[in-house]
Amino acid sequence: MNDGAPPDLQALGITKRFGPLTALKDVDFRLQSGQFHALLGENGAGKSTLVKCIMGYYHPDEGNILLDQQPVTIRNPRDAQTFGIGMVYQQFTLIPNMTVLENLAISKAKLNLIINWQEEESQLTQFMEKMPFKVPLSARVGSLAAGEKQKVEILKQLALQNRILILDEPTSVLTPQEAKEVLGHLRAMTLARQLSILIITHKLREVAAFADEVTVLRKGQFVGSGLASELKISQIAEMMVGSEVTAKPKQRTVLSKKVPKLVLQDIRVKDDIGVEVVRGLHLTIHEGEIVGVAGVSGNGQRELVEVLAGQRQAVAGTIRVQDQPFQPTREKIMRHKMFCLPEEPLQNTCVGRMTVSENLAFRNFDVVPHAIGGWLISRSALRRSAFGLIERYNIKPPHPDIPIQSLSGGNVQRAVLARELSAEVEILIIANPCFGLDFLAMEEIRLQIVAARNRGTAVLLVSEDLDEILELSDRTVVMFNGRLVYETTSPGADLAIIGRHMTGHAT
Repeated sequence: MNDGAPPDLQALGITKRFGPLTALKDVDFRLQSGQFHALLGENGAGKSTLVKCIMGYYHPDEGNILLDQQPVTIRNPRDAQTFGIGMVYQQFTLIPNMTVLENLAISKAKLNLIINWQEEESQLTQFMEKMPFKVPLSARVGSLAAGEKQKVEILKQLALQNRILILDEPTSVLTPQEAKEVLGHLRAMTLARQLSILIITHKLREVAAFADEVTVLRKGQFVGSGLASELKISQIAEMMVGSEVTAKPKQRTVLSKKVPKLVLQDIRVKDDIGVEVVRGLHLTIHEGEIVGVAGVSGNGQRELVEVLAGQRQAVAGTIRVQDQPFQPTREKIMRHKMFCLPEEPLQNTCVGRMTVSENLAFRNFDVVPHAIGGWLISRSALRRSAFGLIERYNIKPPHPDIPIQSLSGGNVQRAVLARELSAEVEILIIANPCFGLDFLAMEEIRLQIVAARNRGTAVLLVSEDLDEILELSDRTVVMFNGRLVYETTSPGADLAIIGRHMTGHAT
């Protein structure tokens, strides 16, 4: 890496339009040399547009980018790299079948026609000795855990001698310990003035722990900034959404009896290539209870949810609902009132080109009042029902006749949750219900989940957001390598112990 401190970065008066839409309007932003700076805002606030203008993916219609007070022209990401600016994306960009050495070597802007691998290994070995992250150069990326892959992504940017790193939700796939380790090392490098960090994140706890300064955008405009040490979470939330908003306490009713509603016994599931990814899973969820399943992505959670939703067949084991054998057919799902909000609902449980009212009616389009005799569908009845759900669940825009794919992610989530909770629900299966959503959408959906629990619904909550699980769940179980390996009550749960079980390092 080059000697000297990283440059001071400024974006002055940045405006970016996409046709009639103004995504950014006269935004000022400054990342001081050696600073760890958090960029916050709701979905659609303009965060991604701003960093893409800095990286050269977009060209601002107005405004300038300055490095050490000097205007620079960044036409594309390669230009950004020449100025020492790199970005670590939310999704991994590594090639799984190649080694760490090979991934780092081929990331260079200029490659020789014939690569001298001995020379590359020698240079990268020397580079690695200076780095806080230790990842074997010979390791195949596909064999690495998510935390190690994230380290390689960061190492790749440092090997390119970038001094300013933009991180987009860098801990979304990490355990608490991995997140603390990665961000802690980067924080140390900013304190040593080796790096400047701009982080986009929705985890305000990480902002409080690692950031020097916070900048908040709302509806494409700058609304405020300040020292992270001096801002309360309620103040940050107010800047983000434009009103005094805090996380509402989740009022919980206490039921006198623990009645089992969903019992899974020795469930075994194979993935798409025939590998067993759920291995003898046992779990009981009671009436009026939320059980949260924590775990790093890829440990069988998705396949388990697909089995319960009727999208995948288990190869062994039994499912019992209210002490009755259960197969997730449409008829039995309706009879037992076991409904599901799966991950990525627009892809998994909606038909994007169909209208909002049609998607809201998937559960009951063929019964009274929506249908006569099971086949004659009343469009007016569908629309009346849709209007009621749209108002109750605050779905925007409130138009039942538009395609559901035209809604934002948060409103698709609201719509599917409205559908699944529109009738009496005995069991609710939910996977990552708030992934990628803004503060208000998260609060609304989480309140609806707890309200269902208080009505006696048994809830299975699968989430990669440990804060979400501990906030909502009565019990937390950890899933690792297809098995449930740890259980605790959520109030007072030990994050360190949970994290060790999530990575298989409990002993």
